[in-house]
Amino acid sequence: MLHDGGIHLAPGAFDGLTARLVEESGSELLYASGGAIARSTGVPDIGLLSLSEVVARLEQIVEVTSLPVIADADTGFGNAVNAVHTLQRFERAGVAGMHLEDQTFPKRCGHLDDKSLVSSDEMVQKIKAVAAARADPDFVLIARTDAIATEGLEAALERSHAYLDAGADVIFVEAPETVKQIEAIAHEIPQPKLINMFHSGKTPLVPRERLAELGYSLIIVPSDLQRAVITAVRETLEALNRDGDSSAVQNRMASFDDRERIVRTNEYLRLGT
Repeated sequence: MLHDGGIHLAPGAFDGLTARLVEESGSELLYASGGAIARSTGVPDIGLLSLSEVVARLEQIVEVTSLPVIADADTGFGNAVNAVHTLQRFERAGVAGMHLEDQTFPKRCGHLDDKSLVSSDEMVQKIKAVAAARADPDFVLIARTDAIATEGLEAALERSHAYLDAGADVIFVEAPETVKQIEAIAHEIPQPKLINMFHSGKTPLVPRERLAELGYSLIIVPSDLQRAVITAVRETLEALNRDGDSSAVQNRMASFDDRERIVRTNEYLRLGT
């Protein structure tokens, strides 16, 4: 996909059910959003979950979908040694690739303020260690930089080139704040690029066709599915608390049979007959 000249969109899933829905939608990729996984446990995206907790969720997602999964590895959960351990756990979980970022540990959501970064040299050493440790040569290593918010666009571009030289396959410059910055990143980095597109973040929404023209290869949409779920649950709870049942929103709910089809109940039951 990275080298077919096209652009590929990966909706953000956070559990097995949303992974199945992403595949059912006809999507060709799936993004296992670290932020959405964290929020699904009731905590913010500020590095509170352990590596084992994230890997357990990745295993659930990979188990129920045939789509390639891009996983959010945050900072690698520590230094270069920790990052290599994270790679090994992610490879065993069965994901197709991961992105590793240059924030300090613990990190915070890329669209929150007051982020801090490790030095470019430290991140380069982390990328080199992870790139060399890959068991599968097709495992895709995506290097993310959050430098725009703290050091500016030029520093983000300098870091991007250093990370590519260190062995990254794809560059992910997080949270550009203008279309001009999105275009500048595309112009300065001819290698495969990933961009984060979601409603009401710091990055303006740019049409998929325009991003393809600029040379972006991957689009992730981390949290829109989860935000839609929040709204749907609130609407259903409002009906339940007001009326005592959900009949007022029944046309916006999956049917019993549809729910069981999505989780393949009959397929599992047939295994025992």
